[in-house]
Amino acid sequence: MALAPDRVIRGLLLDRDDTLVVDVPYNADPHLVVPVPGARRAVDRARAAGLQLGVVTNQSVIAKGMATREQVDATNARVDELVGPFDVWCVCPHDAGDDCACRKPRPGMVLDAAERLGIPPESIVVVGDIGADVQAARNAGAQGILVPTPRTRRQEIDEADTVAADLEEAVTLVLEHVGSVADRA
Repeated sequence: MALAPDRVIRGLLLDRDDTLVVDVPYNADPHLVVPVPGARRAVDRARAAGLQLGVVTNQSVIAKGMATREQVDATNARVDELVGPFDVWCVCPHDAGDDCACRKPRPGMVLDAAERLGIPPESIVVVGDIGADVQAARNAGAQGILVPTPRTRRQEIDEADTVAADLEEAVTLVLEHVGSVADRA
Protein backbone atom coordinates (compact mmCIF):
# COMPACT_ATOMS: atom_id res chain seq x y z
CA MET A 1 0.00 0.00 0.00
CA ALA A 2 1.41 3.34 -1.03
CA LEU A 3 0.42 6.93 -1.55
CA ALA A 4 -0.99 8.05 -4.90
CA PRO A 5 1.96 8.38 -7.30
CA ASP A 6 0.54 11.39 -9.15
CA ARG A 7 0.34 13.71 -6.14
CA VAL A 8 3.02 16.08 -4.94
CA ILE A 9 3.00 16.39 -1.17
CA ARG A 10 3.62 19.81 0.36
CA GLY A 11 2.12 19.41 3.82
CA LEU A 12 2.02 16.85 6.61
CA LEU A 13 -0.64 16.85 9.32
CA LEU A 14 -0.16 14.65 12.35
CA ASP A 15 -2.48 13.40 15.04
CA ARG A 16 -1.18 14.15 18.54
CA ASP A 17 -1.94 11.24 20.88
CA ASP A 18 -0.30 7.91 20.04
CA THR A 19 1.15 9.41 16.84
CA LEU A 20 3.46 12.17 18.10
CA VAL A 21 3.31 11.50 21.82
CA VAL A 22 2.49 8.55 24.04
CA ASP A 23 -1.22 8.64 24.76
CA VAL A 24 -2.16 9.55 28.30
CA PRO A 25 -5.98 9.49 28.26
CA TYR A 26 -7.46 12.97 28.66
CA ASN A 27 -4.04 14.46 29.27
CA ALA A 28 -3.98 18.14 30.14
CA ASP A 29 -0.67 18.05 32.04
CA PRO A 30 2.39 19.18 30.06
CA HIS A 31 4.66 17.24 32.42
CA LEU A 32 3.16 13.95 31.21
CA VAL A 33 4.03 14.56 27.55
CA VAL A 34 6.50 11.97 26.20
CA PRO A 35 7.25 11.74 22.47
CA VAL A 36 6.80 8.38 20.77
CA PRO A 37 10.16 6.85 19.81
CA GLY A 38 11.54 8.50 16.68
CA ALA A 39 8.97 11.31 16.59
CA ARG A 40 11.48 14.15 16.78
CA ARG A 41 13.68 12.59 14.09
CA ALA A 42 10.69 11.99 11.80
CA VAL A 43 9.36 15.53 12.19
CA ASP A 44 12.84 16.98 11.66
CA ARG A 45 13.20 14.99 8.41
CA ALA A 46 9.85 16.23 7.14
CA ARG A 47 10.72 19.82 8.01
CA ALA A 48 14.16 19.55 6.38
CA ALA A 49 12.48 18.33 3.19
CA GLY A 50 10.46 21.54 3.06
CA LEU A 51 7.10 20.21 4.17
CA GLN A 52 4.74 22.45 6.08
CA LEU A 53 3.71 20.75 9.30
CA GLY A 54 0.63 20.76 11.45
CA VAL A 55 -1.20 18.90 14.17
CA VAL A 56 -4.90 17.96 14.02
CA THR A 57 -6.19 16.59 17.29
CA ASN A 58 -9.52 15.71 18.88
CA GLN A 59 -9.48 16.85 22.51
CA SER A 60 -12.86 15.96 24.01
CA VAL A 61 -11.31 16.46 27.45
CA ILE A 62 -12.42 20.10 27.05
CA ALA A 63 -16.06 19.26 26.26
CA LYS A 64 -16.14 16.75 29.12
CA GLY A 65 -15.08 19.50 31.54
CA MET A 66 -11.98 17.57 32.58
CA ALA A 67 -9.61 20.31 31.36
CA THR A 68 -9.75 23.87 30.12
CA ARG A 69 -8.68 25.01 26.67
CA GLU A 70 -5.74 26.75 28.36
CA GLN A 71 -4.59 23.46 29.90
CA VAL A 72 -4.82 21.69 26.54
CA ASP A 73 -2.96 24.57 24.89
CA ALA A 74 -0.20 24.26 27.51
CA THR A 75 0.04 20.53 26.80
CA ASN A 76 0.21 21.25 23.07
CA ALA A 77 2.93 23.83 23.69
CA ARG A 78 4.96 21.10 25.41
CA VAL A 79 4.46 18.82 22.39
CA ASP A 80 5.60 21.70 20.18
CA GLU A 81 8.66 22.18 22.38
CA LEU A 82 9.64 18.50 22.36
CA VAL A 83 8.77 17.53 18.78
CA GLY A 84 7.96 20.72 16.83
CA PRO A 85 7.73 23.46 16.01
CA PHE A 86 4.58 23.03 13.96
CA ASP A 87 3.26 25.61 11.52
CA VAL A 88 -0.36 25.12 12.56
CA TRP A 89 -2.34 23.50 15.36
CA CYS A 90 -6.02 22.57 14.94
CA VAL A 91 -7.82 21.34 18.04
CA CYS A 92 -11.38 20.04 18.17
CA PRO A 93 -12.67 20.70 21.70
CA HIS A 94 -15.95 18.84 21.13
CA ASP A 95 -17.19 15.47 22.33
CA ALA A 96 -18.14 12.60 20.03
CA GLY A 97 -21.85 13.35 20.48
CA ASP A 98 -21.53 16.98 19.44
CA ASP A 99 -22.53 17.84 15.90
CA CYS A 100 -19.39 19.76 14.91
CA ALA A 101 -17.63 19.91 11.57
CA CYS A 102 -14.15 19.66 13.06
CA ARG A 103 -14.05 16.40 15.00
CA LYS A 104 -12.30 13.64 13.08
CA PRO A 105 -13.41 11.74 11.01
CA ARG A 106 -15.11 14.87 9.70
CA PRO A 107 -12.84 16.95 7.45
CA GLY A 108 -13.06 20.31 9.25
CA MET A 109 -9.65 20.38 10.92
CA VAL A 110 -7.85 19.06 7.83
CA LEU A 111 -9.53 21.68 5.63
CA ASP A 112 -8.81 24.42 8.18
CA ALA A 113 -5.14 23.43 8.41
CA ALA A 114 -4.85 23.27 4.61
CA GLU A 115 -6.31 26.76 4.28
CA ARG A 116 -4.09 28.18 7.02
CA LEU A 117 -1.02 26.59 5.40
CA GLY A 118 -2.04 27.77 1.93
CA ILE A 119 -1.90 24.24 0.53
CA PRO A 120 -4.69 22.40 -1.29
CA PRO A 121 -5.86 19.33 0.64
CA GLU A 122 -4.81 17.12 -2.29
CA SER A 123 -1.19 18.05 -1.45
CA ILE A 124 -1.46 17.00 2.20
CA VAL A 125 -0.98 13.71 4.00
CA VAL A 126 -2.53 13.07 7.41
CA VAL A 127 -0.83 10.55 9.70
CA GLY A 128 -2.64 9.05 12.67
CA ASP A 129 -3.19 5.94 14.72
CA ILE A 130 -6.92 5.32 14.24
CA GLY A 131 -9.38 5.07 11.39
CA ALA A 132 -10.90 8.49 12.17
CA ASP A 133 -7.55 10.10 11.26
CA VAL A 134 -7.32 8.55 7.81
CA GLN A 135 -11.05 8.99 7.23
CA ALA A 136 -10.74 12.71 7.98
CA ALA A 137 -7.99 12.85 5.36
CA ARG A 138 -10.19 11.08 2.80
CA ASN A 139 -13.17 13.28 3.62
CA ALA A 140 -11.04 16.38 3.01
CA GLY A 141 -9.51 15.13 -0.25
CA ALA A 142 -6.12 14.49 1.36
CA GLN A 143 -4.31 11.18 1.75
CA GLY A 144 -3.91 9.32 5.01
CA ILE A 145 -1.38 6.98 6.52
CA LEU A 146 -2.36 4.79 9.44
CA VAL A 147 0.32 4.03 12.05
CA PRO A 148 -1.36 1.33 14.14
CA THR A 149 -0.87 0.92 17.86
CA PRO A 150 -2.09 -1.97 20.01
CA ARG A 151 -5.38 -0.04 20.42
CA THR A 152 -5.99 0.30 16.66
CA ARG A 153 -8.81 -1.97 15.57
CA ARG A 154 -8.11 -4.64 12.91
CA GLN A 155 -10.91 -3.25 10.73
CA GLU A 156 -9.24 0.18 10.74
CA ILE A 157 -5.99 -1.37 9.54
CA ASP A 158 -7.77 -3.35 6.84
CA GLU A 159 -9.63 -0.27 5.58
CA ALA A 160 -6.61 2.06 5.49
CA ASP A 161 -5.19 2.85 2.06
CA THR A 162 -1.67 3.14 3.45
CA VAL A 163 -0.25 1.64 6.65
CA ALA A 164 3.19 2.28 8.13
CA ALA A 165 4.86 0.50 11.03
CA ASP A 166 5.73 3.75 12.79
CA LEU A 167 5.95 7.51 12.29
CA GLU A 168 9.43 7.29 10.79
CA GLU A 169 8.24 4.87 8.09
CA ALA A 170 5.23 7.09 7.42
CA VAL A 171 7.49 10.10 6.88
CA THR A 172 9.71 8.04 4.57
CA LEU A 173 6.63 7.23 2.45
CA VAL A 174 5.66 10.91 2.38
CA LEU A 175 9.15 12.06 1.42
CA GLU A 176 8.98 9.90 -1.70
CA HIS A 177 6.30 12.33 -2.94
CA VAL A 178 7.89 15.68 -2.09
CA GLY A 179 8.78 17.92 -5.04
CA SER A 180 7.21 18.04 -8.46
CA VAL A 181 5.89 15.04 -10.36
CA ALA A 182 8.40 15.92 -13.12
CA ASP A 183 11.25 15.75 -10.60
CA ARG A 184 10.34 12.13 -9.85
CA ALA A 185 10.00 11.08 -13.51
